[in-house]
Amino acid sequence: MAPRKSTGSFDLESSLSHLLRRAQQFAYDQFVQQMGGNALTPRQFIVLFAVEEEEGLSQTDLVNRTGIDRSTLADMISRMIKNGLLARRRTAEDARANAVRLTAAGRRALKGAMPKALAAERALLEVLPKSVQSDLMKSLGHLNGAIESMKTEEAAPKKKPVKRAAKKPARKPAAKKPAARRKKS
Repeated sequence: MAPRKSTGSFDLESSLSHLLRRAQQFAYDQFVQQMGGNALTPRQFIVLFAVEEEEGLSQTDLVNRTGIDRSTLADMISRMIKNGLLARRRTAEDARANAVRLTAAGRRALKGAMPKALAAERALLEVLPKSVQSDLMKSLGHLNGAIESMKTEEAAPKKKPVKRAAKKPARKPAAKKPAARRKKS
């Protein structure tokens, strides 16, 4: 194997984003392997699970709950509706929002996939010593919490400073001249 070229201070072996992507790829592979012939993807499983936990979530709520971006999730939900796993309807509160619910087929798919998803989670953690597993989960929880906090702060409406008309300096009343004293005659 040829020696690695120096590329400055960036190193794949210590790049957090690269290491997370590689771990995610392994997690995806474990999920697919455990599912076997089941057609659910990891994201579809997460969507079914989130909807099952809280029936009637809006698509916006699902974006927040799953972390899947809005356009990808909308496309996924459309496909899952066509496949008979989900149904949606307009919410009573907001005619623009869709509430999503599981169909009977979606419930069966989730029930059948659950043991396989749990097995994939176990397989992922089992590559690590038990002493490290808890620390990894805590660290990833902290990272995710920090990211969510940052997103919430960025999404919060910014208060614009109220422009106030410049106040003119208050005029002081003219000093009264002392009344001329009359001489007593």
